[in-house]
Amino acid sequence: MDNNAQFLFSKGDYKNLVVFQKAECIYDLTCFFIEHYLPKIGDRTVDQMKQAARSGKQNIAEGNEAGTTSMESCIKLMNVAKASFKELQEDYEDYLRNHGMQIWNVNSEHCQNARKWCTGHLKTEDYIRVCEIRNDITIANIALVLLHQEDYLLRKLLEKLQQDFLENGGIREKMSVARRNWRAQNGMEYMNGEK
Repeated sequence: MDNNAQFLFSKGDYKNLVVFQKAECIYDLTCFFIEHYLPKIGDRTVDQMKQAARSGKQNIAEGNEAGTTSMESCIKLMNVAKASFKELQEDYEDYLRNHGMQIWNVNSEHCQNARKWCTGHLKTEDYIRVCEIRNDITIANIALVLLHQEDYLLRKLLEKLQQDFLENGGIREKMSVARRNWRAQNGMEYMNGEK
């Protein structure tokens, strides 16, 4: 197929996206936190936290795949992921506040060290290894650092998707351009006003 006639462009493997890798770490870290620090029964927070973490991760994967044919769906799903992670952030903050524990100040040494460490680590195993020797205050605060980083990455991704739409249009525009180019390259006259 002639490259000028293409209009379906793969967004690539979502598992290679930093925003997805960080989302996977958030999900797995949240599962660890729930298993070790929340009651097994009688607390809806367990289900809500797990579902918010899962929703964030899954919507990034789905949004990336949907982006092949629908920029609108891609943007909506990435925004759902962002909202899900914001809900999860609130749950971690509630946990710390309701247990009389400190939420790290962004300028504190603990937070600064965690930010640097989280920036360079995108594998679940790294987080689980660290969490196995930390308490719930530290784990919840590490999760908050990750969630703030993820929020930033998703915000930047949404800005990029918006710019891409403005510059290149959506699938309808790309299909029309591809059709016109194909007809022009194959020497076909415009018929019945079709463009």
